[in-house]
Amino acid sequence: MSTTTSNPPISNEVALRIALAARVLPEISLTELIEALQDNVGEVLNEAALSRITVTNLKTAFGQTYDLDGEEEGEDANAGDIAALKEAVRILWGAKDEAEALPTIEPYQDGEMPHSVRIAVASNNRELLDGHFGSCLRYLVYQLSATTLKLIDIRSALEADLSDDRNGFRINLIRDCHVVYIVSIGGPAAAKVVQAGIYPMKLIEGGEARAILTDLQTVIATAPPPWMAKVLGIAEGDRVKNYKAIEAS
Repeated sequence: MSTTTSNPPISNEVALRIALAARVLPEISLTELIEALQDNVGEVLNEAALSRITVTNLKTAFGQTYDLDGEEEGEDANAGDIAALKEAVRILWGAKDEAEALPTIEPYQDGEMPHSVRIAVASNNRELLDGHFGSCLRYLVYQLSATTLKLIDIRSALEADLSDDRNGFRINLIRDCHVVYIVSIGGPAAAKVVQAGIYPMKLIEGGEARAILTDLQTVIATAPPPWMAKVLGIAEGDRVKNYKAIEAS
């Protein structure tokens, strides 16, 4: 990810740190944070550069100049703002929580799972469905049949925040998927997702992605809805309520 085509690309690790830091600074956009970082450490943003960022650097960049790094934080300082800035710096330095550990992608080749569907899961942490369509950090992509479930890709959505069409960027990211699971999605975004041929499945409570998809496997094996039966390659005459899905060979 980069702010302009002339700047060196930002690594996935650095991009993730910056995106996570921006999320704990709700009044600061991703673009504003990137510009503030470049003002302090130069155009090249890498792990070494981020390690030099301080709370005072950020506060000064965002227009408030009282001292935050000393013992006294200044009478004008807001404790909530200071806590958020300290958390942002911690993230920029790479002090990630265990919750940010990502699952392992499983080997997969197109065509190896007959009668399967491709599912995107909006996620912010680990292997969880816990993301909104328009703000999740990534999409976990699974290939799923009645008998087999594989995590085949993890697609970062960080660059969506720098796009002129954020929803369009996200749709293009998962355009090869038949279904997207989200905890929330706005009406206009949902309409665009459906128009792209992707079926949005909203589960407000979220949960473990594999457990949710295991439930979907049961549906596929017993009574897939007509649209899913078509995706699975089930003949039109066999798309009946009690159809037992063909097992992958």
